[in-house]
Amino acid sequence: LIWLFYLMIPHALRLIGGTNNCSGRVELQYGDTWGTVCDDDWDLKDVEVVCRQLQCGKAVTAVLEFGGGSGIIWLNKVRCRGSESHLWDCRHEPLGKNDCEHKEDAGVYCSDAEDLRLVNGRQPCEGRVEVLRSGKWGTVCQAGWDEKDTAVVCRQLGCGEALSATFSAYFGEGTGPVLMSFVNCEGQESANVFDCPSSKTSAERCTQRNDVGLVCVRKFLLVNGSSSCSGRVELYFGQQWGTVCDNYWDLQDASVFCNQIGCGYAIGAPGQAKFGEGQGEIWKDNLQCEGNESDLTKCPALDYGQEECTHKNDVGVICSREYFYMICSSK
Repeated sequence: LIWLFYLMIPHALRLIGGTNNCSGRVELQYGDTWGTVCDDDWDLKDVEVVCRQLQCGKAVTAVLEFGGGSGIIWLNKVRCRGSESHLWDCRHEPLGKNDCEHKEDAGVYCSDAEDLRLVNGRQPCEGRVEVLRSGKWGTVCQAGWDEKDTAVVCRQLGCGEALSATFSAYFGEGTGPVLMSFVNCEGQESANVFDCPSSKTSAERCTQRNDVGLVCVRKFLLVNGSSSCSGRVELYFGQQWGTVCDNYWDLQDASVFCNQIGCGYAIGAPGQAKFGEGQGEIWKDNLQCEGNESDLTKCPALDYGQEECTHKNDVGVICSREYFYMICSSK
């Protein structure tokens, strides 16, 4: 009886699979077990409660784009009024009662979810720098911008090394507000541009004519997928593009790559050239990532030349942000 009482007590709420701690798949902990929420009747009032409980501002949207979780689906048909202090205070079906699958796991975007993108470039790793704040996209002023800031943004977006910054709206003027200026990153490997010192007040004195952009040099890419977050994995070494063999390739390896390119986590790790056969060298084989590495080159693997693969064994990935692109393209 005591154990059942403990199980019924909600302990924590978190968001998983988003670009930050204010976006992602909704997960709750009852007892020692984490589980998810079904999206039946899921709406902005429910999201409002989640965002407030996590101190993430206001509700922006209710989504399904963060992939399916695992374990128990704790809540179904959540019906919040919007004023509750905790998600578990809202009306819902009996705990664990549902006919849902994890592909229906509910997610949220809150107003304090900050995001980053490049716009109007000729390829995904160049363009005008835009940031998401309070549910609105805006630009970054060139005042104080330098090569360290460029390096941080390139790494944060999974775009490799910085080639150059561009000024005076080289990639066109944005249409939203100017949200940042005098960004002052130190350039550390772990840095996030939102953690760098910056000025919001002086940004109000900039115009879109001062929008900053950048060009990154990518040493990895996905080919033949339906978006920039799915496809055949290709790596660039010694002035040549090549592929990865599917021996021991699994979700942990694929998740390292998805995270490396800013596409979330892996929901698929196909082999046998699902996205077509590549050309050139086969650079990696027998990859055995732990899952916490910063990129594939940090994972144990056979030395180059020891593999016994052909391009029929080329690996691919399907990353969690593929859902985001599918949803956007269908609207």
